[in-house]
Amino acid sequence: MIAPASGIGDMNPVIELDGVTRVYGTGTAAVSALQGIDLRIDHGDFVAVMGPSGSGKSTCMNILGCLDTPSSGTYRFKGVEVGKLSRDQRALLRRHYLGFVFQGFNLLNRTSALENVELPLIYRGTPATERREMARKALAAVGLNGWETHTPAELSGGQQQRVAIARAIVASPEVLFADEPTGNLDSARSREIMELMTVFNRDLGITIVMVTHDAVMAAYARRIVRFMDGIIDKEEKNGGAE
Repeated sequence: MIAPASGIGDMNPVIELDGVTRVYGTGTAAVSALQGIDLRIDHGDFVAVMGPSGSGKSTCMNILGCLDTPSSGTYRFKGVEVGKLSRDQRALLRRHYLGFVFQGFNLLNRTSALENVELPLIYRGTPATERREMARKALAAVGLNGWETHTPAELSGGQQQRVAIARAIVASPEVLFADEPTGNLDSARSREIMELMTVFNRDLGITIVMVTHDAVMAAYARRIVRFMDGIIDKEEKNGGAE
């Protein structure tokens, strides 16, 4: 089984945004995507981020995932101010603390499931024998034991997303960012993926931040954060799926 995330049991916030703005362009062409966001996410939380297109939720996720930086305000990850890190330091933060799952799976088509899952470990410099074993355990954890040698073309959509989740959790990330993880799946496969993510959140302590348009999928989260016009319009406590 995958080892629990290092932050499990730590009640300090893993993510803090204070007055974060993001402006694209200058002068009359300037577009304000975020207009002063305050957000706290504790270790072990499961947050669904919702809002219409253009509401700022994707911009916020890009900042949280260290793929973009704020125009002003502060983003702290485990108490470290991310805006003061260099590009290389942000890349190391992504590599060692964050996992990503995307709507389009983003698997390498000519590469086996096992090799796809190994990729983050290659970037970390994990020795071949160790990373192969870790990848096998991650695939088993998502119910794909025996499918290691299959390429994405030989897998269903649900199985491909399971491979993508195994790749995201193989190194026990502190936070898993999921961008519409069930967007390309039917309702039955979507429930399977959400139940799987719930297990990783509950049993391994992996903090999950998920963008979704689907209220049924958002119901699996413990908290829902709704964006509107570049601000957080509403936050709701949620029971989540047990």
